[in-house]
Amino acid sequence: MLTLYCKGGTKKALGDIMYRMQLEVKNQEQTKSLGEKLGRSLSGGEVIELIGDVGGGKTTFVKGIATGLGIDEDVQSPSFTISRVYDARDDLILAHYDFYRLADPGIMRDELYEAINNPGTITVIEWADVVEGVLPPKRITIRFEAISEDERRLTIKGAEDLL
Repeated sequence: MLTLYCKGGTKKALGDIMYRMQLEVKNQEQTKSLGEKLGRSLSGGEVIELIGDVGGGKTTFVKGIATGLGIDEDVQSPSFTISRVYDARDDLILAHYDFYRLADPGIMRDELYEAINNPGTITVIEWADVVEGVLPPKRITIRFEAISEDERRLTIKGAEDLL
């Protein structure tokens, strides 16, 4: 958390500061490891939007998040099922959505809205443009950009108190 030290020694948290950083990962193992580090820090209620091309490393990153959340199941892309839900540590839930195949979210918009508003759920969304109107303004957005066949540049953006 970013803290501002004011005159007289008082402290003020700046929770609405936007945070942005770029990282480069060399391979899938580093992508998963980064996701695992994020997963360990999550406590419920977070919404994470993943942006990138097909094969860009998004699902690999979610596998890392799942590991960090103590999930032992084999995490798979929900491209065909649209959503997958996993039980995590501390009675948390990981809800993973992939809207790649949807032109209109239909009833999935309602399911996503419920997940986003459940404080015990970490919601991860791939191809979120179709549900942009449902997403909260306070979310973590991670953009995956291919540098080479294996390397990716990740741009992470969100409110400082989310990261």
